[in-house]
Amino acid sequence: MLALINGKILTMAEQTFEKGTVVVDQQKISALYQDPVPPDGARVIDVSGKYVLPGFIDAHTHIGIYEEIYTEGDDTNEITDPVTPHLRAIDAVNMEDLAFTDALQGGVTTVMTGPGSANVIGGLSAVLKTSAKTVDQAVMKNPAGLKAAFGENPKRVYGTQKKMPATRMATAALLRETLVAAKNYADKIRMGKMDPDKLPDRDLKMEAMLPVITREIPLLIHAHRADDILTGLRVADEFDLKVILQHATEAHKIAEELRKRNVPAVVGPTLVSRAKVELKDSSLKTAGILARAGIKVAIITDHPIVPIQYLPLLAALAVKGGMDEDDALKAITINPAQILGLADRVGSLEPGKDADIIVLSGHPFDWRTKVELVLVNGEIVYNGMNSEKGAV
Repeated sequence: MLALINGKILTMAEQTFEKGTVVVDQQKISALYQDPVPPDGARVIDVSGKYVLPGFIDAHTHIGIYEEIYTEGDDTNEITDPVTPHLRAIDAVNMEDLAFTDALQGGVTTVMTGPGSANVIGGLSAVLKTSAKTVDQAVMKNPAGLKAAFGENPKRVYGTQKKMPATRMATAALLRETLVAAKNYADKIRMGKMDPDKLPDRDLKMEAMLPVITREIPLLIHAHRADDILTGLRVADEFDLKVILQHATEAHKIAEELRKRNVPAVVGPTLVSRAKVELKDSSLKTAGILARAGIKVAIITDHPIVPIQYLPLLAALAVKGGMDEDDALKAITINPAQILGLADRVGSLEPGKDADIIVLSGHPFDWRTKVELVLVNGEIVYNGMNSEKGAV
């Protein structure tokens, strides 16, 4: 049993303890209270004057797939076929990627990682803890969503190969075509259960599409421009899909369309140049506008586009752009946990949840703040208070 005492605890569950205690027992949070007296027999760490929060969550990255040493370690896009739903992120994740160490030292304990946006349908993403020896040990949810990309990237990649899609129309058409094929495949499987002679041959591409058309997992819509976002929503409406909007650069222009559909937005990365036409209206104001419109917002790094350890800095910049400070903190903790369907385990400090806890030297939005202690599943995985890892 471990007790962190005397810290300012921001639970992200509508409760703050000015000098409270968090008790960890067997990988879980067992208690929180406004009292610096630890339970009998607990190992005690005094975190007086420090902030205690749930580990940060990045809801959209390519960590482990688009590695720090990226020439050899870039497995982000399979640019030989525009429709590859059967690709699985976990088959490309390298837990030796230096970014996992950076994530932990930056207080990021949970991430979604997955394919890039070169393809119309890129493959299946997964949610991982950032501390584990193997990807299978790191997995929290797999698959967690299926990537679909709109806008510049697919048409640029395949148009130069003289393949579809060379236009936005073709991108939408290929997605629709694949969704129809998946529905037909599902129908054949149902008929095959009644008549084995009608059972179709196994099709890995179509198998990967099945949890999308049944709403078991979301379609992850990569879109920057407002018109591309609307195309993604149009397709989602046609096929009754559950969706998460990724990037959402111009989503502030059509916030009502997201709100009335209850579509969450993972926004960013904002600390980049306007490197392509789609980013011309990029703004620090977007996340705040969406949050005020009643949309569930998470803030993302899109690592390695912005290095993952700077996730809290991006949230601080959203505050600079007008976002409420509490909303910005939620956007890197409880909101992404809810968006990813994992709020029963992570995103806030509450009894019964995973003991993914960070201790900071100051407020998370102060650029001078350092991460001093990180626990994942109740284990100390980074200790900046002592030069010896895991020691206090």
